[in-house]
Amino acid sequence: MNAHKIIRADLADLPGILELQYLAYQSEAVLLGNSTIPPLTQTLRELEKEHKNGVILKAVRENGDILGSVRGYTSSGTLYIGKLIVHPAVQGRGIGTQLLNEIESLYPQLRYELFTSSRSSKNLKLYERAGYSRFKEKQVSDDLTFIYLEK
Repeated sequence: MNAHKIIRADLADLPGILELQYLAYQSEAVLLGNSTIPPLTQTLRELEKEHKNGVILKAVRENGDILGSVRGYTSSGTLYIGKLIVHPAVQGRGIGTQLLNEIESLYPQLRYELFTSSRSSKNLKLYERAGYSRFKEKQVSDDLTFIYLEK
């Protein structure tokens, strides 16, 4: 049995999720050599808007500690998945995969889409193991390319 469960986040969870997001995206910022990537500059108000317009899940321990989160919104038959985050201390234990599976299960008839940086080999491996296929690349700057995946 897992020592955590995955449930919907409510408004009271958002400050903790944002704090975890800042922590989890530090490694991405280092990979990209950029400490101002959007996940590190997102505001609570922006996160509250995402909560209102979509779904945010959290992986929590029995004591309430948030270990991970994922969010998504639907548009034109597609679930756009974003900000799949797991606390650095518990990465590599399947929590990210569980979060991804859980958000997909909420919208079983839809197409799923997400993206990550071309430098994020761990993320790409996770998504491809979960059945996602690359379908588009978008160069955002001289040294940053996003890879879009779908399922």
